[in-house]
Amino acid sequence: MRDVDIALCLAVDASSSVDHDEFGLMMGGLAAAFRDPEVAAAAAGGPRGAAAVSVLLWSVTQEVAVPWMLVDGAGGAAALADALDATPRLVPPGATALGEAMRAALGLLAAFPGQAARPVVDVSGDGAGNAGMPPAPVRDAAVSAGVVVNGLAVVNEEPDLPAYYAAQVIGGPGAFVMECRDYADFAEAIRRKLLRELRGALTA
Repeated sequence: MRDVDIALCLAVDASSSVDHDEFGLMMGGLAAAFRDPEVAAAAAGGPRGAAAVSVLLWSVTQEVAVPWMLVDGAGGAAALADALDATPRLVPPGATALGEAMRAALGLLAAFPGQAARPVVDVSGDGAGNAGMPPAPVRDAAVSAGVVVNGLAVVNEEPDLPAYYAAQVIGGPGAFVMECRDYADFAEAIRRKLLRELRGALTA
């Protein structure tokens, strides 16, 4: 794969707190975001003219739902959106093993078959970690490796989740957490989050 401005691993919560309809809203929201012309332009707007995106589903286990795909304009963004629309729920519902998910995302970034000016993990979820290793040490390892970790906290069940993400999950230069009220708002929230992440590559 060619060198890119950003390699972005989207780590999406599929634990038992996310029901069938909510999972559909997340994947549909991601697909809709990449069909947005503004997002496609942002992915291709950096010095290298491309982003690479992968999708990791996680609960107590993790599975790569979409391997690395190149987004270098509307065509690549549309292909990614189609892949997102076709993604089944590959992991069984279970505990929220957030730290394990972040570790798997780092492994996916380490295996990226190219060079990325900015490696980024984008965690979306609706709960604090309650199984496996805690997220903070994984976050610290990510930062040490030059990886930025951002978060999108869905607060329908845990109103304090943004503060938890800020303290335990995000890290690295320019890292941020965004709040989403519920899954009905996910599509617009993830669109804004992707724009912020992809445009950050312009100054990398």
